[in-house]
Amino acid sequence: MNLLIFGPPGSGKGTYISRLAPKLGIAKIITGDLLRDIAKEESTLGKKVAAIQNSGGLVPDEITNEVIKKRILYPDTKGGMIIDGYPRTLDQAKFLEKLVKVDLIINLMLPEKILIEKISARRVCKNCGEVYNIADINEVIDGVDYILPPMNPKKTGVCDKCSGELIQRNDDKPETVKERMRIYEQQSKPVIGYYKDKIKFLNVQVTRGPEIIVEKIANEIKKMGIK
Repeated sequence: MNLLIFGPPGSGKGTYISRLAPKLGIAKIITGDLLRDIAKEESTLGKKVAAIQNSGGLVPDEITNEVIKKRILYPDTKGGMIIDGYPRTLDQAKFLEKLVKVDLIINLMLPEKILIEKISARRVCKNCGEVYNIADINEVIDGVDYILPPMNPKKTGVCDKCSGELIQRNDDKPETVKERMRIYEQQSKPVIGYYKDKIKFLNVQVTRGPEIIVEKIANEIKKMGIK
């Protein structure tokens, strides 16, 4: 099965894809991680990508498309894949259609107030990229209970997996969050409209932690008969 996972910044796409991929037995492709690796390179492209990310902008389609195309050709995708962070524009969606057949789109939904709180509280391991979140959310918005516990490391500021330093990424800082939201609204939502009548959607209201929501998503995929 080939899946896409959609959702605004802070909705937890990276966390869900990391847990869903092994559960479903498919490869995970996290576009943001691929681009951040390039941004670390001391090359012209690396410096260009780093500057764009630090300002909260989106990397141009022609760069992102080629990065995704290269990753899809890896052997581990033959049994299926789940892609996070792509496509974000109509041009990217049309490019992807030429590469693979998408079976389902998982669409994560959260109120903006909670999204901003979650993004600002995200912490990432400087070494291995493991993601944590120090926000402890327990709120009622429009009659819906959102109980989202923190994903804290065992030791404050230290990664459980590799003992690396936990940092706040530049694109997760409050001054760039609003810009990321604006870009998502402007460029990414039309992609959902483009796919609406072409591909099955699984809309997921994220009201609880990943352990509960991941099981819910996996069960719904099974019910839908997607293989």
